[in-house]
Amino acid sequence: MRLYKVIHRAPWRVVKISKKRQQLRFRRAMVALKIALAQEKQETKEMLSIYRRYTQGHTSKEELKRANEQFVDILKGLGLGVFAVLPFAPLTIPLVVKLGSLVGVDVLPSSFNMNKSIKELDAKIDQENQKQESKNSLKK
Repeated sequence: MRLYKVIHRAPWRVVKISKKRQQLRFRRAMVALKIALAQEKQETKEMLSIYRRYTQGHTSKEELKRANEQFVDILKGLGLGVFAVLPFAPLTIPLVVKLGSLVGVDVLPSSFNMNKSIKELDAKIDQENQKQESKNSLKK
């Protein structure tokens, strides 16, 4: 009943607010994905440099262990890539992740298991907006 009153009184306002909320939620998800991919890229570069030093015999066991953990993360990402090719990927990937968590298997790479707060993501969004505005002002 309350929802009917709100929609009946101010339908355009409700539509605008819900649209903004969805845009913000999508933007936060994209920023979180960008952060995770950047972290994964950095860890992969570090892994490759450790393996390069390993071939020359200049690594410790801790470094090699860290590189092997990152290699396992890459394999996890490749495993999810198989499901991305299949039909109904938007349904199968979350299903596989959920089933993996129920069984106790970590399907996602470590950088995608981060729990960033909303404030941190909003700060990143603001930084990106400022960068884009400065680029636009330089083009003019």
